[in-house]
Parts: sequence; C-alpha cells; structure tokens
Amino acid sequence: MNLNKHLAWLLPLVWLACAGGAGAADEVRIGAPLALTGSLADAGKKQQAAFALWQERVNAQGGIQVGARKLPVKLVSYDYQSDERRAQQLAEKLITQDKVDLMTAPFGSGHAKVVAGVAERYGMPIVAVSSSEPVHNQGYRNLFGTLAPSVGLVDAMIGHFKQHLPALKRVAILGRDDVFPRIMATTLEKQAPAAGLEVVYSALYPVGSMDHSAALTSLKAARPDWIYVTGYTQDLILVRKQMADLGIGAPVVTMITGPAYREFVDGLGPLAEGVTSATWWHWSQNNSGDDVFGSTAAFTEAIRARTGGDPDYVHASSAAALIVLQKAIEAAGSTDRDAVRAQLAKMDVQTFYGRIKFRADGMNDNRELPIIQVQSGKPVVLYPAAMAQGRLQAIGQ
Repeated sequence: MNLNKHLAWLLPLVWLACAGGAGAADEVRIGAPLALTGSLADAGKKQQAAFALWQERVNAQGGIQVGARKLPVKLVSYDYQSDERRAQQLAEKLITQDKVDLMTAPFGSGHAKVVAGVAERYGMPIVAVSSSEPVHNQGYRNLFGTLAPSVGLVDAMIGHFKQHLPALKRVAILGRDDVFPRIMATTLEKQAPAAGLEVVYSALYPVGSMDHSAALTSLKAARPDWIYVTGYTQDLILVRKQMADLGIGAPVVTMITGPAYREFVDGLGPLAEGVTSATWWHWSQNNSGDDVFGSTAAFTEAIRARTGGDPDYVHASSAAALIVLQKAIEAAGSTDRDAVRAQLAKMDVQTFYGRIKFRADGMNDNRELPIIQVQSGKPVVLYPAAMAQGRLQAIGQ
C-alpha cells in the first residue's frame, strides 16, 4: 500500500518531465540576447526586426527540416539593456534555464565576446554579427561570425582614397576605446605608413565621452587631409557636431561605420554630407541564394515593408546568422550541438547576403567590401566597381 502511494505521488512528476521533453523536441529554440534599450538599442532593434522576418518566413514554410520532421522555430529573447554583465547573465539563463538549442550573439564586438565566452563553456554553437579579431582569436570552437574581418574595411578605403585623391598625405585618427572601434583605429594607424600616409594625430576616447573638444582641437592643429573617427552611431553624431562647432574639416572625413546607418544621416542632416565609411553589405548588391529570402532585392523589400527604411549591414548580417544556423541544422538532421558545430565549420553557401564560408577562427572569409559616402542626403556606394553608384567627392568640392 505504501508503495502504491509513492507511485501515485511520482506519476504526475514523471508525466511532467516527459511532457517537457516532448515539448522541447517539438520546436527548435534559438536564444537571442538583444540590446533593445541603452546605447546599442538602434542596432538591437535592427537585429530584432531581421530575426522576426526570418522566423515568420521559416514558420510559414512549416519550420526547419530536422531529419524527417519539420519543426517550428521559437526565438527566445531578452533585452540585456546594452549592459555587458546583464548580457552574460542572460546568456547563462538562455542555456541553463530556457534550454535553447542554439544561440545568436548580440551586436557589438565587446558584448558578442562576453556572450560567446558563456556559450563556449557549455559547448553551445553561437553565430554572431562580429568582425573583430580579438573576439575570434580566443580559440573558441563554437563561435562563428557572419561579418568579414574588419581589417578589410581599412584596406579598401586606403586603396580607394589614394587612387582618387593622390594628394592625400596626412591622416588624423580619433577612436572609441572599445573592442571594434579601437581595432579600426589602430589598424589604420599601423597600415597608413605603408600607403605613404603620415599619421599626424592618433588618440582614443573613453566610452561615454560627451565632450571631444580638447581632442578635436589638437586634431585640428595637426592639419590632416583625412579625418578618421571610429565609434558607435551616437558617438559619431556627437563628434561630427562638435567638429562643426569648432570649424574642423578635411577633404576626406570618415566615420566608421556611421553612414551605413539611417540614424546617422537623419541625426546629422546636412552635416552628414560627404562623410565616408565602409560597410560589410549594401542593399544595392545583387546576391541570390537558397534561403527564405532568396535575393538581396527580396530581403530589402521585406525590411522596407517592416521598418519603413532601407536595410543596412546589421539587418542583413543578423538575418544571415539565422540562415546559417538553419542550414547547419538541416545538414546535420539534428539540433545536436556537436553535429551542428561540425556543419557550421565546413559550411560554404550562397545567400541573399552573399557567400558565407567560415575560416578556422569562425570569421567569414574576406571579400570585396563596399565603400560608401553620403551624397545628396543618402549613402551611395563608391566601390567595388560592380556596385558603384557614384564617385568619391572631396568635401567642399
């Protein structure tokens, strides 16, 4: 009798455990910590929009093919409020409590690095929107990124600007002291001399700086031909406004990666005119692939319908991150972490975003990266030639 009582007490718990396991097997769960508030909210909301479009299209087709079954996708997402420590905590929660099958990383190299570190501890494959060597040189087996190495952006700009403005000789560099912006600043500082450019000023500013007047005054005194500033969108808007207040200019003004974002152009109005940058993707590309969007044009129209504006590389590389997870699951026939990781490591696919083929360190292989300049109030592509919509214009000409 006592045994029967014990069995009667245990049976509901056994049923709940089985039901929970069955539920997990009936969907593919992808964890997505996003910065929906705070300093990186602009990018986080773009990731959210791209993720939602991908999820809607996949589920409209019945879900992801996992072996003999099609399973719907559930994105499990939290706002980490642009706070690094919170991003780390939520990544842990997604893996240990929400039991996600796979993960994406948040925008921004610093936050991607922190979340990737958590994923690595649990053997969790994670696809990031990351381009920085210090994120991908940690020896992680589970981290993959859809952006090409950021050094390619610097190489492309040096070559293009020197070709079209051979008198360019003196460059001044001002960079945010944060993972990606710092890399972009120090890379130009290292590579400029080989191209015949003299670095006449170089400095880093702390995260959260609101007054750049001292640095900009020193920069102005160096009389550069090329002013090169790195940071995130709100940093760059602030620096450009303070440059105008101090009467600072040069034939070439570059802000990485300001002009790639609509928020930059809208936030500056006429002050954005002539500012150059480089980016990993542009909606004028003509890529096609076997994915739920099928072409760059189709993805562009989908984002325009959802957001009311043109997509940028954050939208595109975020959607591409989920596309490669989908393809890896389908190739593996499973959501098993080891099997998915193995498929990601050998992946070589064509998508609406372009080719995605991961190097040994998990970074997407190099390719021609677009150079852009704000002309007549909108960013136009200067390079590569196959995509060019205009020619480089020196500011003031």
